[in-house]
Amino acid sequence: MGLQWSREEERRPLLAGSRAPRVFGRRWLVLLLFSLLGFMQGLVWNSWGPIQNSARAAYGFQGLDIALLVLWGPIGFLPCFLFMWLMDTRGLRVTVLLTLLCMVLGAGLRCIPVSDLALRRRLIHGGQLLNGFAGPTAMNAAPFLSTTWFSPDERATATAIASMLNYLGGACAFLIGPLIVPAPNNTSGSHLTEGHVASIKDRIEAVMYTEFGVIALLFAAVVAYFPARPPVPPSVAAAGRRLSYRSSVWRLLSNVRFLMIVFAYAIPLGFYAGWSGVLDLILTPIHINQVDAGWIGFWSIVGGCFVGIAVGRFADSVRGVLKPILVLLFSASTLSATWFTLTFLSRVTHLPLTTATIYTSCILIGVFLNGTVPIFFEMFVETVYPVPEGITCGFVTFLSNIFTGLLLVFLTFYHIAPSWSNWSLTGSCILGLVLIICFRESSDKLSHPKYTI
Repeated sequence: MGLQWSREEERRPLLAGSRAPRVFGRRWLVLLLFSLLGFMQGLVWNSWGPIQNSARAAYGFQGLDIALLVLWGPIGFLPCFLFMWLMDTRGLRVTVLLTLLCMVLGAGLRCIPVSDLALRRRLIHGGQLLNGFAGPTAMNAAPFLSTTWFSPDERATATAIASMLNYLGGACAFLIGPLIVPAPNNTSGSHLTEGHVASIKDRIEAVMYTEFGVIALLFAAVVAYFPARPPVPPSVAAAGRRLSYRSSVWRLLSNVRFLMIVFAYAIPLGFYAGWSGVLDLILTPIHINQVDAGWIGFWSIVGGCFVGIAVGRFADSVRGVLKPILVLLFSASTLSATWFTLTFLSRVTHLPLTTATIYTSCILIGVFLNGTVPIFFEMFVETVYPVPEGITCGFVTFLSNIFTGLLLVFLTFYHIAPSWSNWSLTGSCILGLVLIICFRESSDKLSHPKYTI
């Protein structure tokens, strides 16, 4: 068959002889450790957007710096397929250890105490980039973990928990930063006393030191115990053969149905990630301070996490409902994004521009969009089975981060007004809804003869 991207022994089934599939109680510990990895990666990635005014005052960051600190997350996806190859060929343990090593180094780099502010800013940028390199595993590996460790009737739930904790980490950054770090007296950070600047810097450093300590502790826990796979797989599907990488890439690129749902996911979720990362910047012109913006971001993502886990559990109980769930969630997110965008044009639309309407519309966007993530992941894997889960989800999230980066680049380098990102988000939700409606659902993975317990 020519040159293979993975060796034959790497594609052998895990199931040997007559050993029946079974699940192990330790699967919940593995899920917990991986979910904490995702949580901390999301928390560190979103550290700076919610406290952008304080960061400007403490370290002399400019608007370009704030956008770049968010942009390092999408840039960190450039070696995405290396991590996915490592996961599919060497297993979860090696991949998770390498990922946590990047996170430990990145968090430590941000904590190096230097008095030169220019050098300190470079170290912080470097730390954010290293944390960005952890993104492919944190965002992509959930379906692989659930297939490797969980039975079919728990799989969507496990995928939802593992994937949503990354988003929950980003949500907690909206809460932790503004509550711990004091905001400057004005949005520009000018006319501040040295004592106030020192207080802001001390609080930011306290947050960074704490994050470094938690990540280091998590790294030690994974070194102590994190198996690559269970002794016996939980289902016959988990033990089944997967395609080689070359065949997998061809299968993904030639599957029109798969590409439809890829763009239905990548464009709206990519734009939403960039939009939420600079939410404080977007809301500043309408005099929403960073604390209020933080609460808006927090509840929008937390609500999405609960919805995602709930619909994942529902999908485990009732088969064949993935598309209707996505249509419902995307319809609601489209209406919410339209409401938020038109609220910014209150002089034309005469819609009330109040804190309550901004809170409600922003939170609903996050709740409905983030709630689609685990359902999308399950649909991706089902549509292209037996393509390895790692390369499938890696391909998808790589494209999503490209769209995140594009939005941030336009906001940063082309000086596009932040309000245009609202229109981009609304348009992407409409496009995603149309693609999902046109998608023809068929559960290739579930109908495969080996997909049994």
